[in-house]
Amino acid sequence: MTSASQPSRRTVLAAAVAAAAMGAADPAAAATGHRPEQSGALPAKAPDLPAKAPSSVVDNRAWTSYTDWRGGSAKGTRAVAGKRPGLVIAAPAGTTDYTDPHTGTTSSWEYATWTSPVHKLAVPSTEAIASWNARTPAGTWLQVELRGTYSDGTDTPWYVMGRWAAGDQDIRRTSVDGQSDGKSSVWTDTFAVDAPASGLRLVAYRLRLTLHRKPGTALTPTVWRLGAMGSDVPDRFTVAESTPGLAKELVVPRYSQEIHKGQYPEYDNGGEAWCSPTSSQMIIEYWGRKPTAGDLAWVNPDYADPQVCHAARFTYDYQYEGCGNWPFNAAYAATYKDFQGVVTRLRSLTDLETLIAAGIPVITSQSFLATELTDAGYGTAGHLMTVIGFTADGDVIANDPNSPTNEAVRRVYKRREWENIWLRTKRYNASGKVVSGTGGVCYLYFPAHPTTRQRQALAAVGVR
Repeated sequence: MTSASQPSRRTVLAAAVAAAAMGAADPAAAATGHRPEQSGALPAKAPDLPAKAPSSVVDNRAWTSYTDWRGGSAKGTRAVAGKRPGLVIAAPAGTTDYTDPHTGTTSSWEYATWTSPVHKLAVPSTEAIASWNARTPAGTWLQVELRGTYSDGTDTPWYVMGRWAAGDQDIRRTSVDGQSDGKSSVWTDTFAVDAPASGLRLVAYRLRLTLHRKPGTALTPTVWRLGAMGSDVPDRFTVAESTPGLAKELVVPRYSQEIHKGQYPEYDNGGEAWCSPTSSQMIIEYWGRKPTAGDLAWVNPDYADPQVCHAARFTYDYQYEGCGNWPFNAAYAATYKDFQGVVTRLRSLTDLETLIAAGIPVITSQSFLATELTDAGYGTAGHLMTVIGFTADGDVIANDPNSPTNEAVRRVYKRREWENIWLRTKRYNASGKVVSGTGGVCYLYFPAHPTTRQRQALAAVGVR
């Protein structure tokens, strides 16, 4: 998400929420350090899918089918049937002016909307994160909003969860800061109850999708997937130790963010901060997708792995001023043919084993001190890496982009250390202050039409 030496703005904001709930004060910066190469044991033969993990703390709901798109409330949109059903503009509901806050340009756009039915959360939640998969040809863009109902019966306002386009020629894709009603706030891409210790929870929500196009054209975005993850992960500095159940390693391309240091600093200070798009690109290519030569024509030909530069540019959030917006990374992945991207939380390493056993690598988000992850050689207030397997002893095999070379990217991390830094929701930073942890947040990328085994694995972790 960010370089190992700097706290992300997401971490700072989330830590402020944690501080308000727990009386902590200062979200301190991460430790730094050298990042040595680490190799691990050879994988053994994978068994059947591991046993089911503990009870869920996550509710995932996504609208993807023709029936889904036919439901809800449409104003100018229509559902499209076919192998991959979607939502498009049929006839505009009106015209609106949008002033791009990052360019100052005001343009007129035709728009149409679709509002989902109310989804009652199976898990009354303190957080919610939206995800969407869409195609937005030049001259189009979309906005995703969430409106929720609290456990006290009142409603949130319509919160903007993202203004997004696959390209950057029409608008600058952006999150929206400063959204709050005194009970909840939106921190970049995450809806969060301000005082979870009060017992207030989000118990239901609707999503609203607004599709935009240049006036007088027949252009349209096509949205294939829209959904949100609600979660209520308990405050925890440690998590229960899991029992190893899988020995398997997936063959995933290895890319270092560090070899891009100084390249295109306009996108989050260059490669040193590109852990999220670098991880995304690894998995996109694992599934056989990649940008074309034409897509990469803008990249300096002297730069190695230009596709990583491409991923950084097209995941960049101009408000967050970084490439670590979680839904923007999932949406970028889904711009590739017949591909899906989802942001979710997993419950345990058993869930991760279930996905790896089915051939699905996972991008995970974690934060830790250098002393908390043996052989990492660095500490971080927010970092993404790609889990590609488990050793015969159950240790985690990860492609860690925070490595000096592509060859050094493959690491083996101790299982107990790794599961704790990933799954905890509270931790002590280098200054001894209490700050937040991600509680098992991850990105899942997979084919639009997964195999039976892949569908079973995804369903087992709550993703459909």
